[in-house]
Amino acid sequence: MSSKAIKSTRSRPIIGWREWVGLPDFGIIRMKAKIDTGARTSAIHAYRIKPFQRDGRAFVEFYLHPVQHRRQPEVACEAQVLEERWITSSNGKSEKRIIVKTRLTLAGATWPIELSLTNRDDMGFRMLLGRQALRRRFVVDPGSSYQLSQPGSSDGMTSESQPGKKIRTRNKRKLRFSPATPNSIRTGV
Repeated sequence: MSSKAIKSTRSRPIIGWREWVGLPDFGIIRMKAKIDTGARTSAIHAYRIKPFQRDGRAFVEFYLHPVQHRRQPEVACEAQVLEERWITSSNGKSEKRIIVKTRLTLAGATWPIELSLTNRDDMGFRMLLGRQALRRRFVVDPGSSYQLSQPGSSDGMTSESQPGKKIRTRNKRKLRFSPATPNSIRTGV
């Protein structure tokens, strides 16, 4: 490894093969994510995916189950479609997926990522964090877990978590979910 490569990795935090992340645009405070450097684009388990048009722009409505192996809470989300892209999964199957842009929080930092919507119900993790989202931010230690976040009882917590409750959030430029006022949408960014 060159000295330039060693120097550049020393300043980056180390994350494990799984970490706790947040998706603030969808009101999700903590969700388990598998770090997958083999995947270019991040993916999340989404269902009832319904594309629609608003003011001539493509949007999508979808639902998330942020808690691993559980059907509650159910989070209803809406986001502007970035594009549709063919993605080849680890089993070799190609699938055309809707890609949205949203914010991810990990280790106290928040930045935009691309997220593909797909059915991951049979997978161990509801979310995969791909290399595009991690690029130039972290070094991955595949032998460790939760290096920058601690496991806890708030698995899949949303800003309004209540068992059996549907939570509606929006991911739009001018409309943002406001955790301070549950079930409300405020204007402004």
